[in-house]
Formats: sequence, structure tokens, C-alpha cells
Amino acid sequence: MQNEQLDFLRTLIETPSPSSQESVAQHSWIDYVRPYADRVETDAYGNALAVLHPEGSPKILLAAHIDEIGFQIHYIDDRGFVYFTTVGGSDPLLARGQRVRIHHQGKSVLGVIGSLAIHLQDREGKQEPPKWHELFIDIGARNQAEALERVSIGDLVTYDSGFAHLHGELWVGRACDDRVGAFVVAEALRRTFARRETLQACVIAASTIQEENGLFGATMVGYSTQPDAAVVVDVGHATDIPIADKKRHGDVQLGKGPILSRGSVNHPLLVSRLAEVARTHGIAYQQGIDPRRSGTDADAIFLQRGGIATAALGIPNRYMHSPVEVVHLQDLETLSEWLSLFLGDLKREERFRQAW
Repeated sequence: MQNEQLDFLRTLIETPSPSSQESVAQHSWIDYVRPYADRVETDAYGNALAVLHPEGSPKILLAAHIDEIGFQIHYIDDRGFVYFTTVGGSDPLLARGQRVRIHHQGKSVLGVIGSLAIHLQDREGKQEPPKWHELFIDIGARNQAEALERVSIGDLVTYDSGFAHLHGELWVGRACDDRVGAFVVAEALRRTFARRETLQACVIAASTIQEENGLFGATMVGYSTQPDAAVVVDVGHATDIPIADKKRHGDVQLGKGPILSRGSVNHPLLVSRLAEVARTHGIAYQQGIDPRRSGTDADAIFLQRGGIATAALGIPNRYMHSPVEVVHLQDLETLSEWLSLFLGDLKREERFRQAW
């Protein structure tokens, strides 16, 4: 990966933008895609759209969400300890002893989620996970008044974890879900722009908001853009670790390529077309299944306006929804190139419709 692309990826992942507060990360995404689009726009809630070759056909939506999981403050006690609830799906077993950042009026306040020293714990009997309302953040305040000088009810919180090189092509950070997807969509647009002389399709690259809260941004974008087909990029579970049961969750490995799934929202003709492009160009990918739903923005988009042909593509990710998500950079590059080749291979007026 070139330095410019790696710097952009690092900026995306290290920019705190939990659901409902995505604007800072969206600015970075928009700045990157602007040179490769004929038009860039945002909507009322902050979804970002970059349109290339607007007169083309078919109209293809590439979408990935820019928001991340986090927490939100809802109570501060008289001693200045901060209580919070979850934004998106977090694991309470991971929370104790973690550093966090509280985002208050453009500033970042360091805090720690308190943990009772092991010497003081009662270890008899079965240990249950803590309930979220039992956890608290210590920001060093002496009382409630002092805490309220630095943070407020409603402030959003993220884990204090940056983007770091683990080994080889492996990198680790929080919010890889789904900043790596937002990166791939932007990078696919950049590569398609370089091939625009033969491009037949209209391409809408979308960075969506509030996926972790309920696929809200994708619902808006799927309705407003009226695409002929949509490809959603999100992360998928890498199971190449000792504690993952492949018999239950399948076999997905880092560095072996993105995941193309069948079933549920994944339109069979669109899936076949993506697979055809991959075979033609020697693109390595892994196979997955979505027997009931994909768990991504695709679940919202495919239902819009009487049905939109949609496919969900996954980037293998270890330790999802933790502060230490691990991805392989080659998977990102492979998927970016695959999507660009797919867009360039589409014929004018091509459609994906089931017919009997």
C-alpha cells in the first residue's frame, strides 16, 4: 500500500466518530474522494456521497459505514464518577481497565473504566460479566461539579486505541469496523477514476452514518440515490484464531482475500457477476454465507423502492467490536481493485433482475 493511501487509512481509523457524531471522519473521507468525483454532497444527517460519471448507466451504489461503536454519558455521581451506556454492540468483559476518550465540545478528555484490584475481588462461585450500569469512568474529578466542568451528559466516548503495525501486512486498531470499508469504497472510486475513459456505469460512492445504531444512514441513502444495484463493504469475522469454532462460523482467514457471501440479501445475479469478474482477473476471494441476514447496511438497502439488487462484501477482521481489531492490508487492496474492475466491466444499461 502506498504511503498516501496508508496515511488516509490511518487518519480514518484514528479519528473518533461514534454513531451520531460522524462529521469529523466524514470530512477526511470527503477530502480524499473529492478529486475523483464529478460531484460530492451530503444529506441532512451527514451521509456523504461522491458521484462519478453521473450520466452513466447502470447506476451502482458502493456503500460502507463511517461510524463506530462507543459509549454515551448518561449520569455523573456526586463524587465525579461518570456512568455511561453503549452505542452499538460492545462486550462488557472487554471494558474494565480500558482507557477511553470522552469527546466534549471539540476536546478529548482522558478517562479510565475502573476495575477493582484482583486482591479485593471475591472470586468464589461463577463470575458473571459486569452489567453496563455497574461500570464507571474515572476522569480524576474530585466531585460532580468538577467533572461537569470537563464533560457533559450526552458526550460520546470511544476506546483510546490508535492504529498500529502488528507484523507484516497486519495492522491493529479500534474502528476497523467499518473504517476499512469506507477506505475501500474511497479507494475503489480513485481507481475507477483512473479508468474513467471507458466507464459506462454511474458510480455513487457512499460513506454512511449510524450503521451501528440500526442501519439508519444506509436506509436514507438506498432510498435517495435510487441505484440499479448496490455493493456494500463491511467487515466479516476472521476465524483463523484458536478460540473460533470453524464448524459454527466457517473458515475465513486474513490475507486470503475478501468475502463474497451467498444467501439472504445477496442478489444471485449480482453475486455471480462479481464472481465472474474475480475469475477473469485472478482476484482471490473467500466464500461466506448469509442464511438469514447479512448484518450490514445491505439489509437496509435491498428493501428500498421495491427492491434493489444488493451484495455484501466482507473484509476479514479479527476481534471485531474490540479495541484491537486486526486486518490484513492486502485484503483491502484486493477488494478495492476487484470493485474497480467490476465497475469498469459493466455494460451500459446492464441490469440485475430475476426473470422466469
